[in-house]
Amino acid sequence: MKTAFTSFVSFLLLVGFVGGDVIPIGAGKAAAKLKKDPKIVVVDLRTPKEFFAGHIKGAININMNDKNFAAKLGKLDRKKTYLMHCRSGGRSSASLQVWKRLGFEKVLHLASGTLGWEKAGQQLEVPKGPAKTK
Repeated sequence: MKTAFTSFVSFLLLVGFVGGDVIPIGAGKAAAKLKKDPKIVVVDLRTPKEFFAGHIKGAININMNDKNFAAKLGKLDRKKTYLMHCRSGGRSSASLQVWKRLGFEKVLHLASGTLGWEKAGQQLEVPKGPAKTK
């Protein structure tokens, strides 16, 4: 039920997304796209503590709750393809307006988050050193 609600909220937010392409994507398809195109940048919107506990391999961490979130996101190349997510879809759905305002061209939204990623049998990487944050 929560997944259906998150997907519905994501859809409503995506309808208003102008100037860029936001594509809702499931964990299986996201994993396949990452294998096929290593240039896709994975952006994890969770807190550094959550990120450090386990994240999608190669992801960067931009904390949605950080007061400088938009400024940090704005430093990214708007022409690249991004796979963005949070834990379960709430924060990533709420961030869609920021991605829109900043003019990102192609954003893949993993609305099921890391919970859906693991549920689909995908692994999270646990770093051995300090977290890679932006």
